[in-house]
Amino acid sequence: MRTAVICFTEHGGTLARTLCEGLRARGIACRAWIKKRGAVPPEGVELLNGTLSGWTKEHFASEDALIFIGAAGIAVRSIAPYIRSKKTDPAVVVTDERGEHAISLLSGHIGGANALTLLTAEILGARPVVTTATDLNGRFAVDAFAARRDLYMDSMETAKAIAAALVEGRQVGMRSAFPVFGPAPEELDTTGEQPLGFVVDVRRSRPFRETLHLVPKATVLGVGCRRGADAQQILSFIERTLSEAGIFPESVCRIASIDLKKDEAGLLRAAEHFGVPLVTYTAEELAAVEAGDGLEESEFVRSVTGVGNVCGRAALKSAGAQKLLIPKTAGGGVTVAAAVTDYTVCMED
Repeated sequence: MRTAVICFTEHGGTLARTLCEGLRARGIACRAWIKKRGAVPPEGVELLNGTLSGWTKEHFASEDALIFIGAAGIAVRSIAPYIRSKKTDPAVVVTDERGEHAISLLSGHIGGANALTLLTAEILGARPVVTTATDLNGRFAVDAFAARRDLYMDSMETAKAIAAALVEGRQVGMRSAFPVFGPAPEELDTTGEQPLGFVVDVRRSRPFRETLHLVPKATVLGVGCRRGADAQQILSFIERTLSEAGIFPESVCRIASIDLKKDEAGLLRAAEHFGVPLVTYTAEELAAVEAGDGLEESEFVRSVTGVGNVCGRAALKSAGAQKLLIPKTAGGGVTVAAAVTDYTVCMED
């Protein structure tokens, strides 16, 4: 979590220094500024010569969290023009310049402001102030659960409906396509029928009438292509293959292929689009992959690459799996297969 701290008084500067040191000791990157004319910043705190508005605009867009040491009203007015979405806004925490209270102001769950508030309070010896209903009532929070595990949520509206049901004391359903470690909270129904619930899966399954999908990055795409294949054609075929198989593109964690393709512009472009690495293997490594049914071999591909199936074997190799989620699918000089990594849902934090 990259964190930017801003303060406005000499005592606030001392708190900012203490806070940054504490956050860094816990592995959180942190920089601090003081906005006060004529101030002599303590070591580790920078003097802000520009405007507070400019500072906020820059760091609201680039950092994971902002901490204001000062009045809550200053923080509210500063961030108001830039607030967009619970999915994208950074965490915003406010602490008074005496360090007596730490307040979770924005993006409490998904952005991590609630957790950062507790940590800030611990470092400064402050009293944490968290106002989200699920936390106040000691209820399971599906958005916090997803955020801590880097799970993509496909519907904020359904997430809000689940949160409302839990606050009202109703049960919601939970299902998982992956092994679950640890007991589920009592407000989650893991076996019965519920009209509303969530599922942890890379696929668009619908176990409930109103279903929230929590999608882990657990899908490995194996991709093969002819030399010089058009980048957009590769990307379009991948997206169509995922769509037809009902797989969330947000679940992709890697693209895998043969080392002959490590510099293939189209594959590199596809990896960039998904924000994932391109990993490659030698023909010998791919040939050694043990595969079950669904691994279609091609003598032509073998004559060119040294192995009869690139995409399927690459997906299985990279995922550490023995079964394909999507078997080899070909079109326009591109082949795509997919496999799922060994993923476990941990209920405990």
